[in-house]
Amino acid sequence: MSRRSPVEAHLVLADGSIFEGEAIGAVAPDGVATGEVVFNTVLSGYQEVITDPSYAGQIITFTYPHIGNYGVNDDDNESRRPFCGGVVVRDLARRHSNWRAGGDLDSMLVAHGVAGIAGVDTRRLTRHLRNEGAMPGAFGTADQATLTAAAASAVSTDGVDMVAGVTCEQAYTVASTGGGRRIVAYDLGIKGTILRHLSALGEVTVVPASTTAADVLAMAPDGVFLSNGPGDPEPLEHVRTAVGQLLDEVPLFGICLGHQVLAGALGGETFKLPFGHHGGNHPVRNLVTGSVEITSQNHNYCVADGSIPAVDLTHVNLNDQTVEGISCQSVPAFSVQYHPEAGPGPHDSRYLFDDFERLMESHPVGGR
Repeated sequence: MSRRSPVEAHLVLADGSIFEGEAIGAVAPDGVATGEVVFNTVLSGYQEVITDPSYAGQIITFTYPHIGNYGVNDDDNESRRPFCGGVVVRDLARRHSNWRAGGDLDSMLVAHGVAGIAGVDTRRLTRHLRNEGAMPGAFGTADQATLTAAAASAVSTDGVDMVAGVTCEQAYTVASTGGGRRIVAYDLGIKGTILRHLSALGEVTVVPASTTAADVLAMAPDGVFLSNGPGDPEPLEHVRTAVGQLLDEVPLFGICLGHQVLAGALGGETFKLPFGHHGGNHPVRNLVTGSVEITSQNHNYCVADGSIPAVDLTHVNLNDQTVEGISCQSVPAFSVQYHPEAGPGPHDSRYLFDDFERLMESHPVGGR
């Protein structure tokens, strides 16, 4: 990897806080990139994080200080391209070393038009976001006055349908790698690792977020999956309507935003967390078994405890006691807030895909 000569850059938050650094990745238009600034605590998996569509509209701060050391490769991309607004790191590796690497992180950012800033005191930034909450910001090579104005006018993800910008334009099929089920997956920002797990259960038809319940049922699926995705669940009324019409017609399994959408279709409420859950080491208690699972999480919104009738609370976050999983009492549907597929890990919760298989087996559609 050949590093470019350093170019001074700054990150400015909406409250006026300023952080110094140097530009990496692509050149931001007019020297300014904006988004909602959040932090992620993963120690590895930076490529999977950056290519996760759930980060649409957000600037990702990595708390781990050394990013890019093992390079990037085509196999670890979670989507067709990154949708995030930018990345913030303490130290971008000057050289990468890994037998799987096909290139370096900086070149990947350039290729996909993603701007970044390195050399930032990410400890100070993370403490600030923990104390004040996630907030809009702007970074780049423009002068501080321009960045300050851009940060002040930048909008958060609240009340915005971010899914429309990441969902697929038309349905497509992922072939089965072993199972015999027919599964329809709503693409709210679905990750490639999820599709690999679902395809082990059967053939997966991935459909746009705008797909109606009637169109889904016409495909005669054994089960329907509601994917992860970015932003606020509140604007997704059309998805909640479809899910409400699918309840009791076909088994349902939701992850992350899909969990929030299922909860909304059941009458539940959601709220925004101060700085979200973004990381690979969140402890979750399984209330059914009593065991503790280490989980991967990426969400800014959360289901309000006690807001949904006729469901059992199945999982709870041990850091803040927030809702992490629900199971319907009278219809075949369940969901979790975290990511059991978790590329590259942890893998404690992958049993949930087996639970989905058992749910489909115990509730056959149309007598199948």
